[in-house]
Amino acid sequence: MEKQKTLAWHETLEIHELTAFKSVGLMKLKQGIKHITDHRLRSIYQRKINVLESGLRELLELYPATPKPGDSSEYRVDQAFNAGDLLAFSKAEVRNTAIALTETATPYLREMLTRHLNDAIKGHGEIFRYMYDHGLYPSYHLRELLQNDVQLAQKALSM
Repeated sequence: MEKQKTLAWHETLEIHELTAFKSVGLMKLKQGIKHITDHRLRSIYQRKINVLESGLRELLELYPATPKPGDSSEYRVDQAFNAGDLLAFSKAEVRNTAIALTETATPYLREMLTRHLNDAIKGHGEIFRYMYDHGLYPSYHLRELLQNDVQLAQKALSM
């Protein structure tokens, strides 16, 4: 399987989030395992540590392919791609904001993140409607949607 020369911006942001999340989790597990005396629980911790380490190594291998200033013109070649990229970002924004909201205890922060979530949902709706209206996301026509996926994948593979 051939690797893309440069990852998309939204992929890079997801890799960033996963790397940070897994790194912090790995540090916590490595600190915690020192205090675990139960053999079975210690074994579970060790397996999870091994999985996180392996996952982090794989994620770090992707960092050389993250976008650098000037790279965007190499793969952002049309309006459909840009709109799709914004749609993907909007989905991630809704998801990440909703997750953050479930972790709040402070009323002011909860109110603020609720506003942010509503704004993110509205933004997602705007870009989805744009794409749908311009025939870029035929979400109610499965055959056409899948054909677009194949065309996009083929375009990406040929780059």
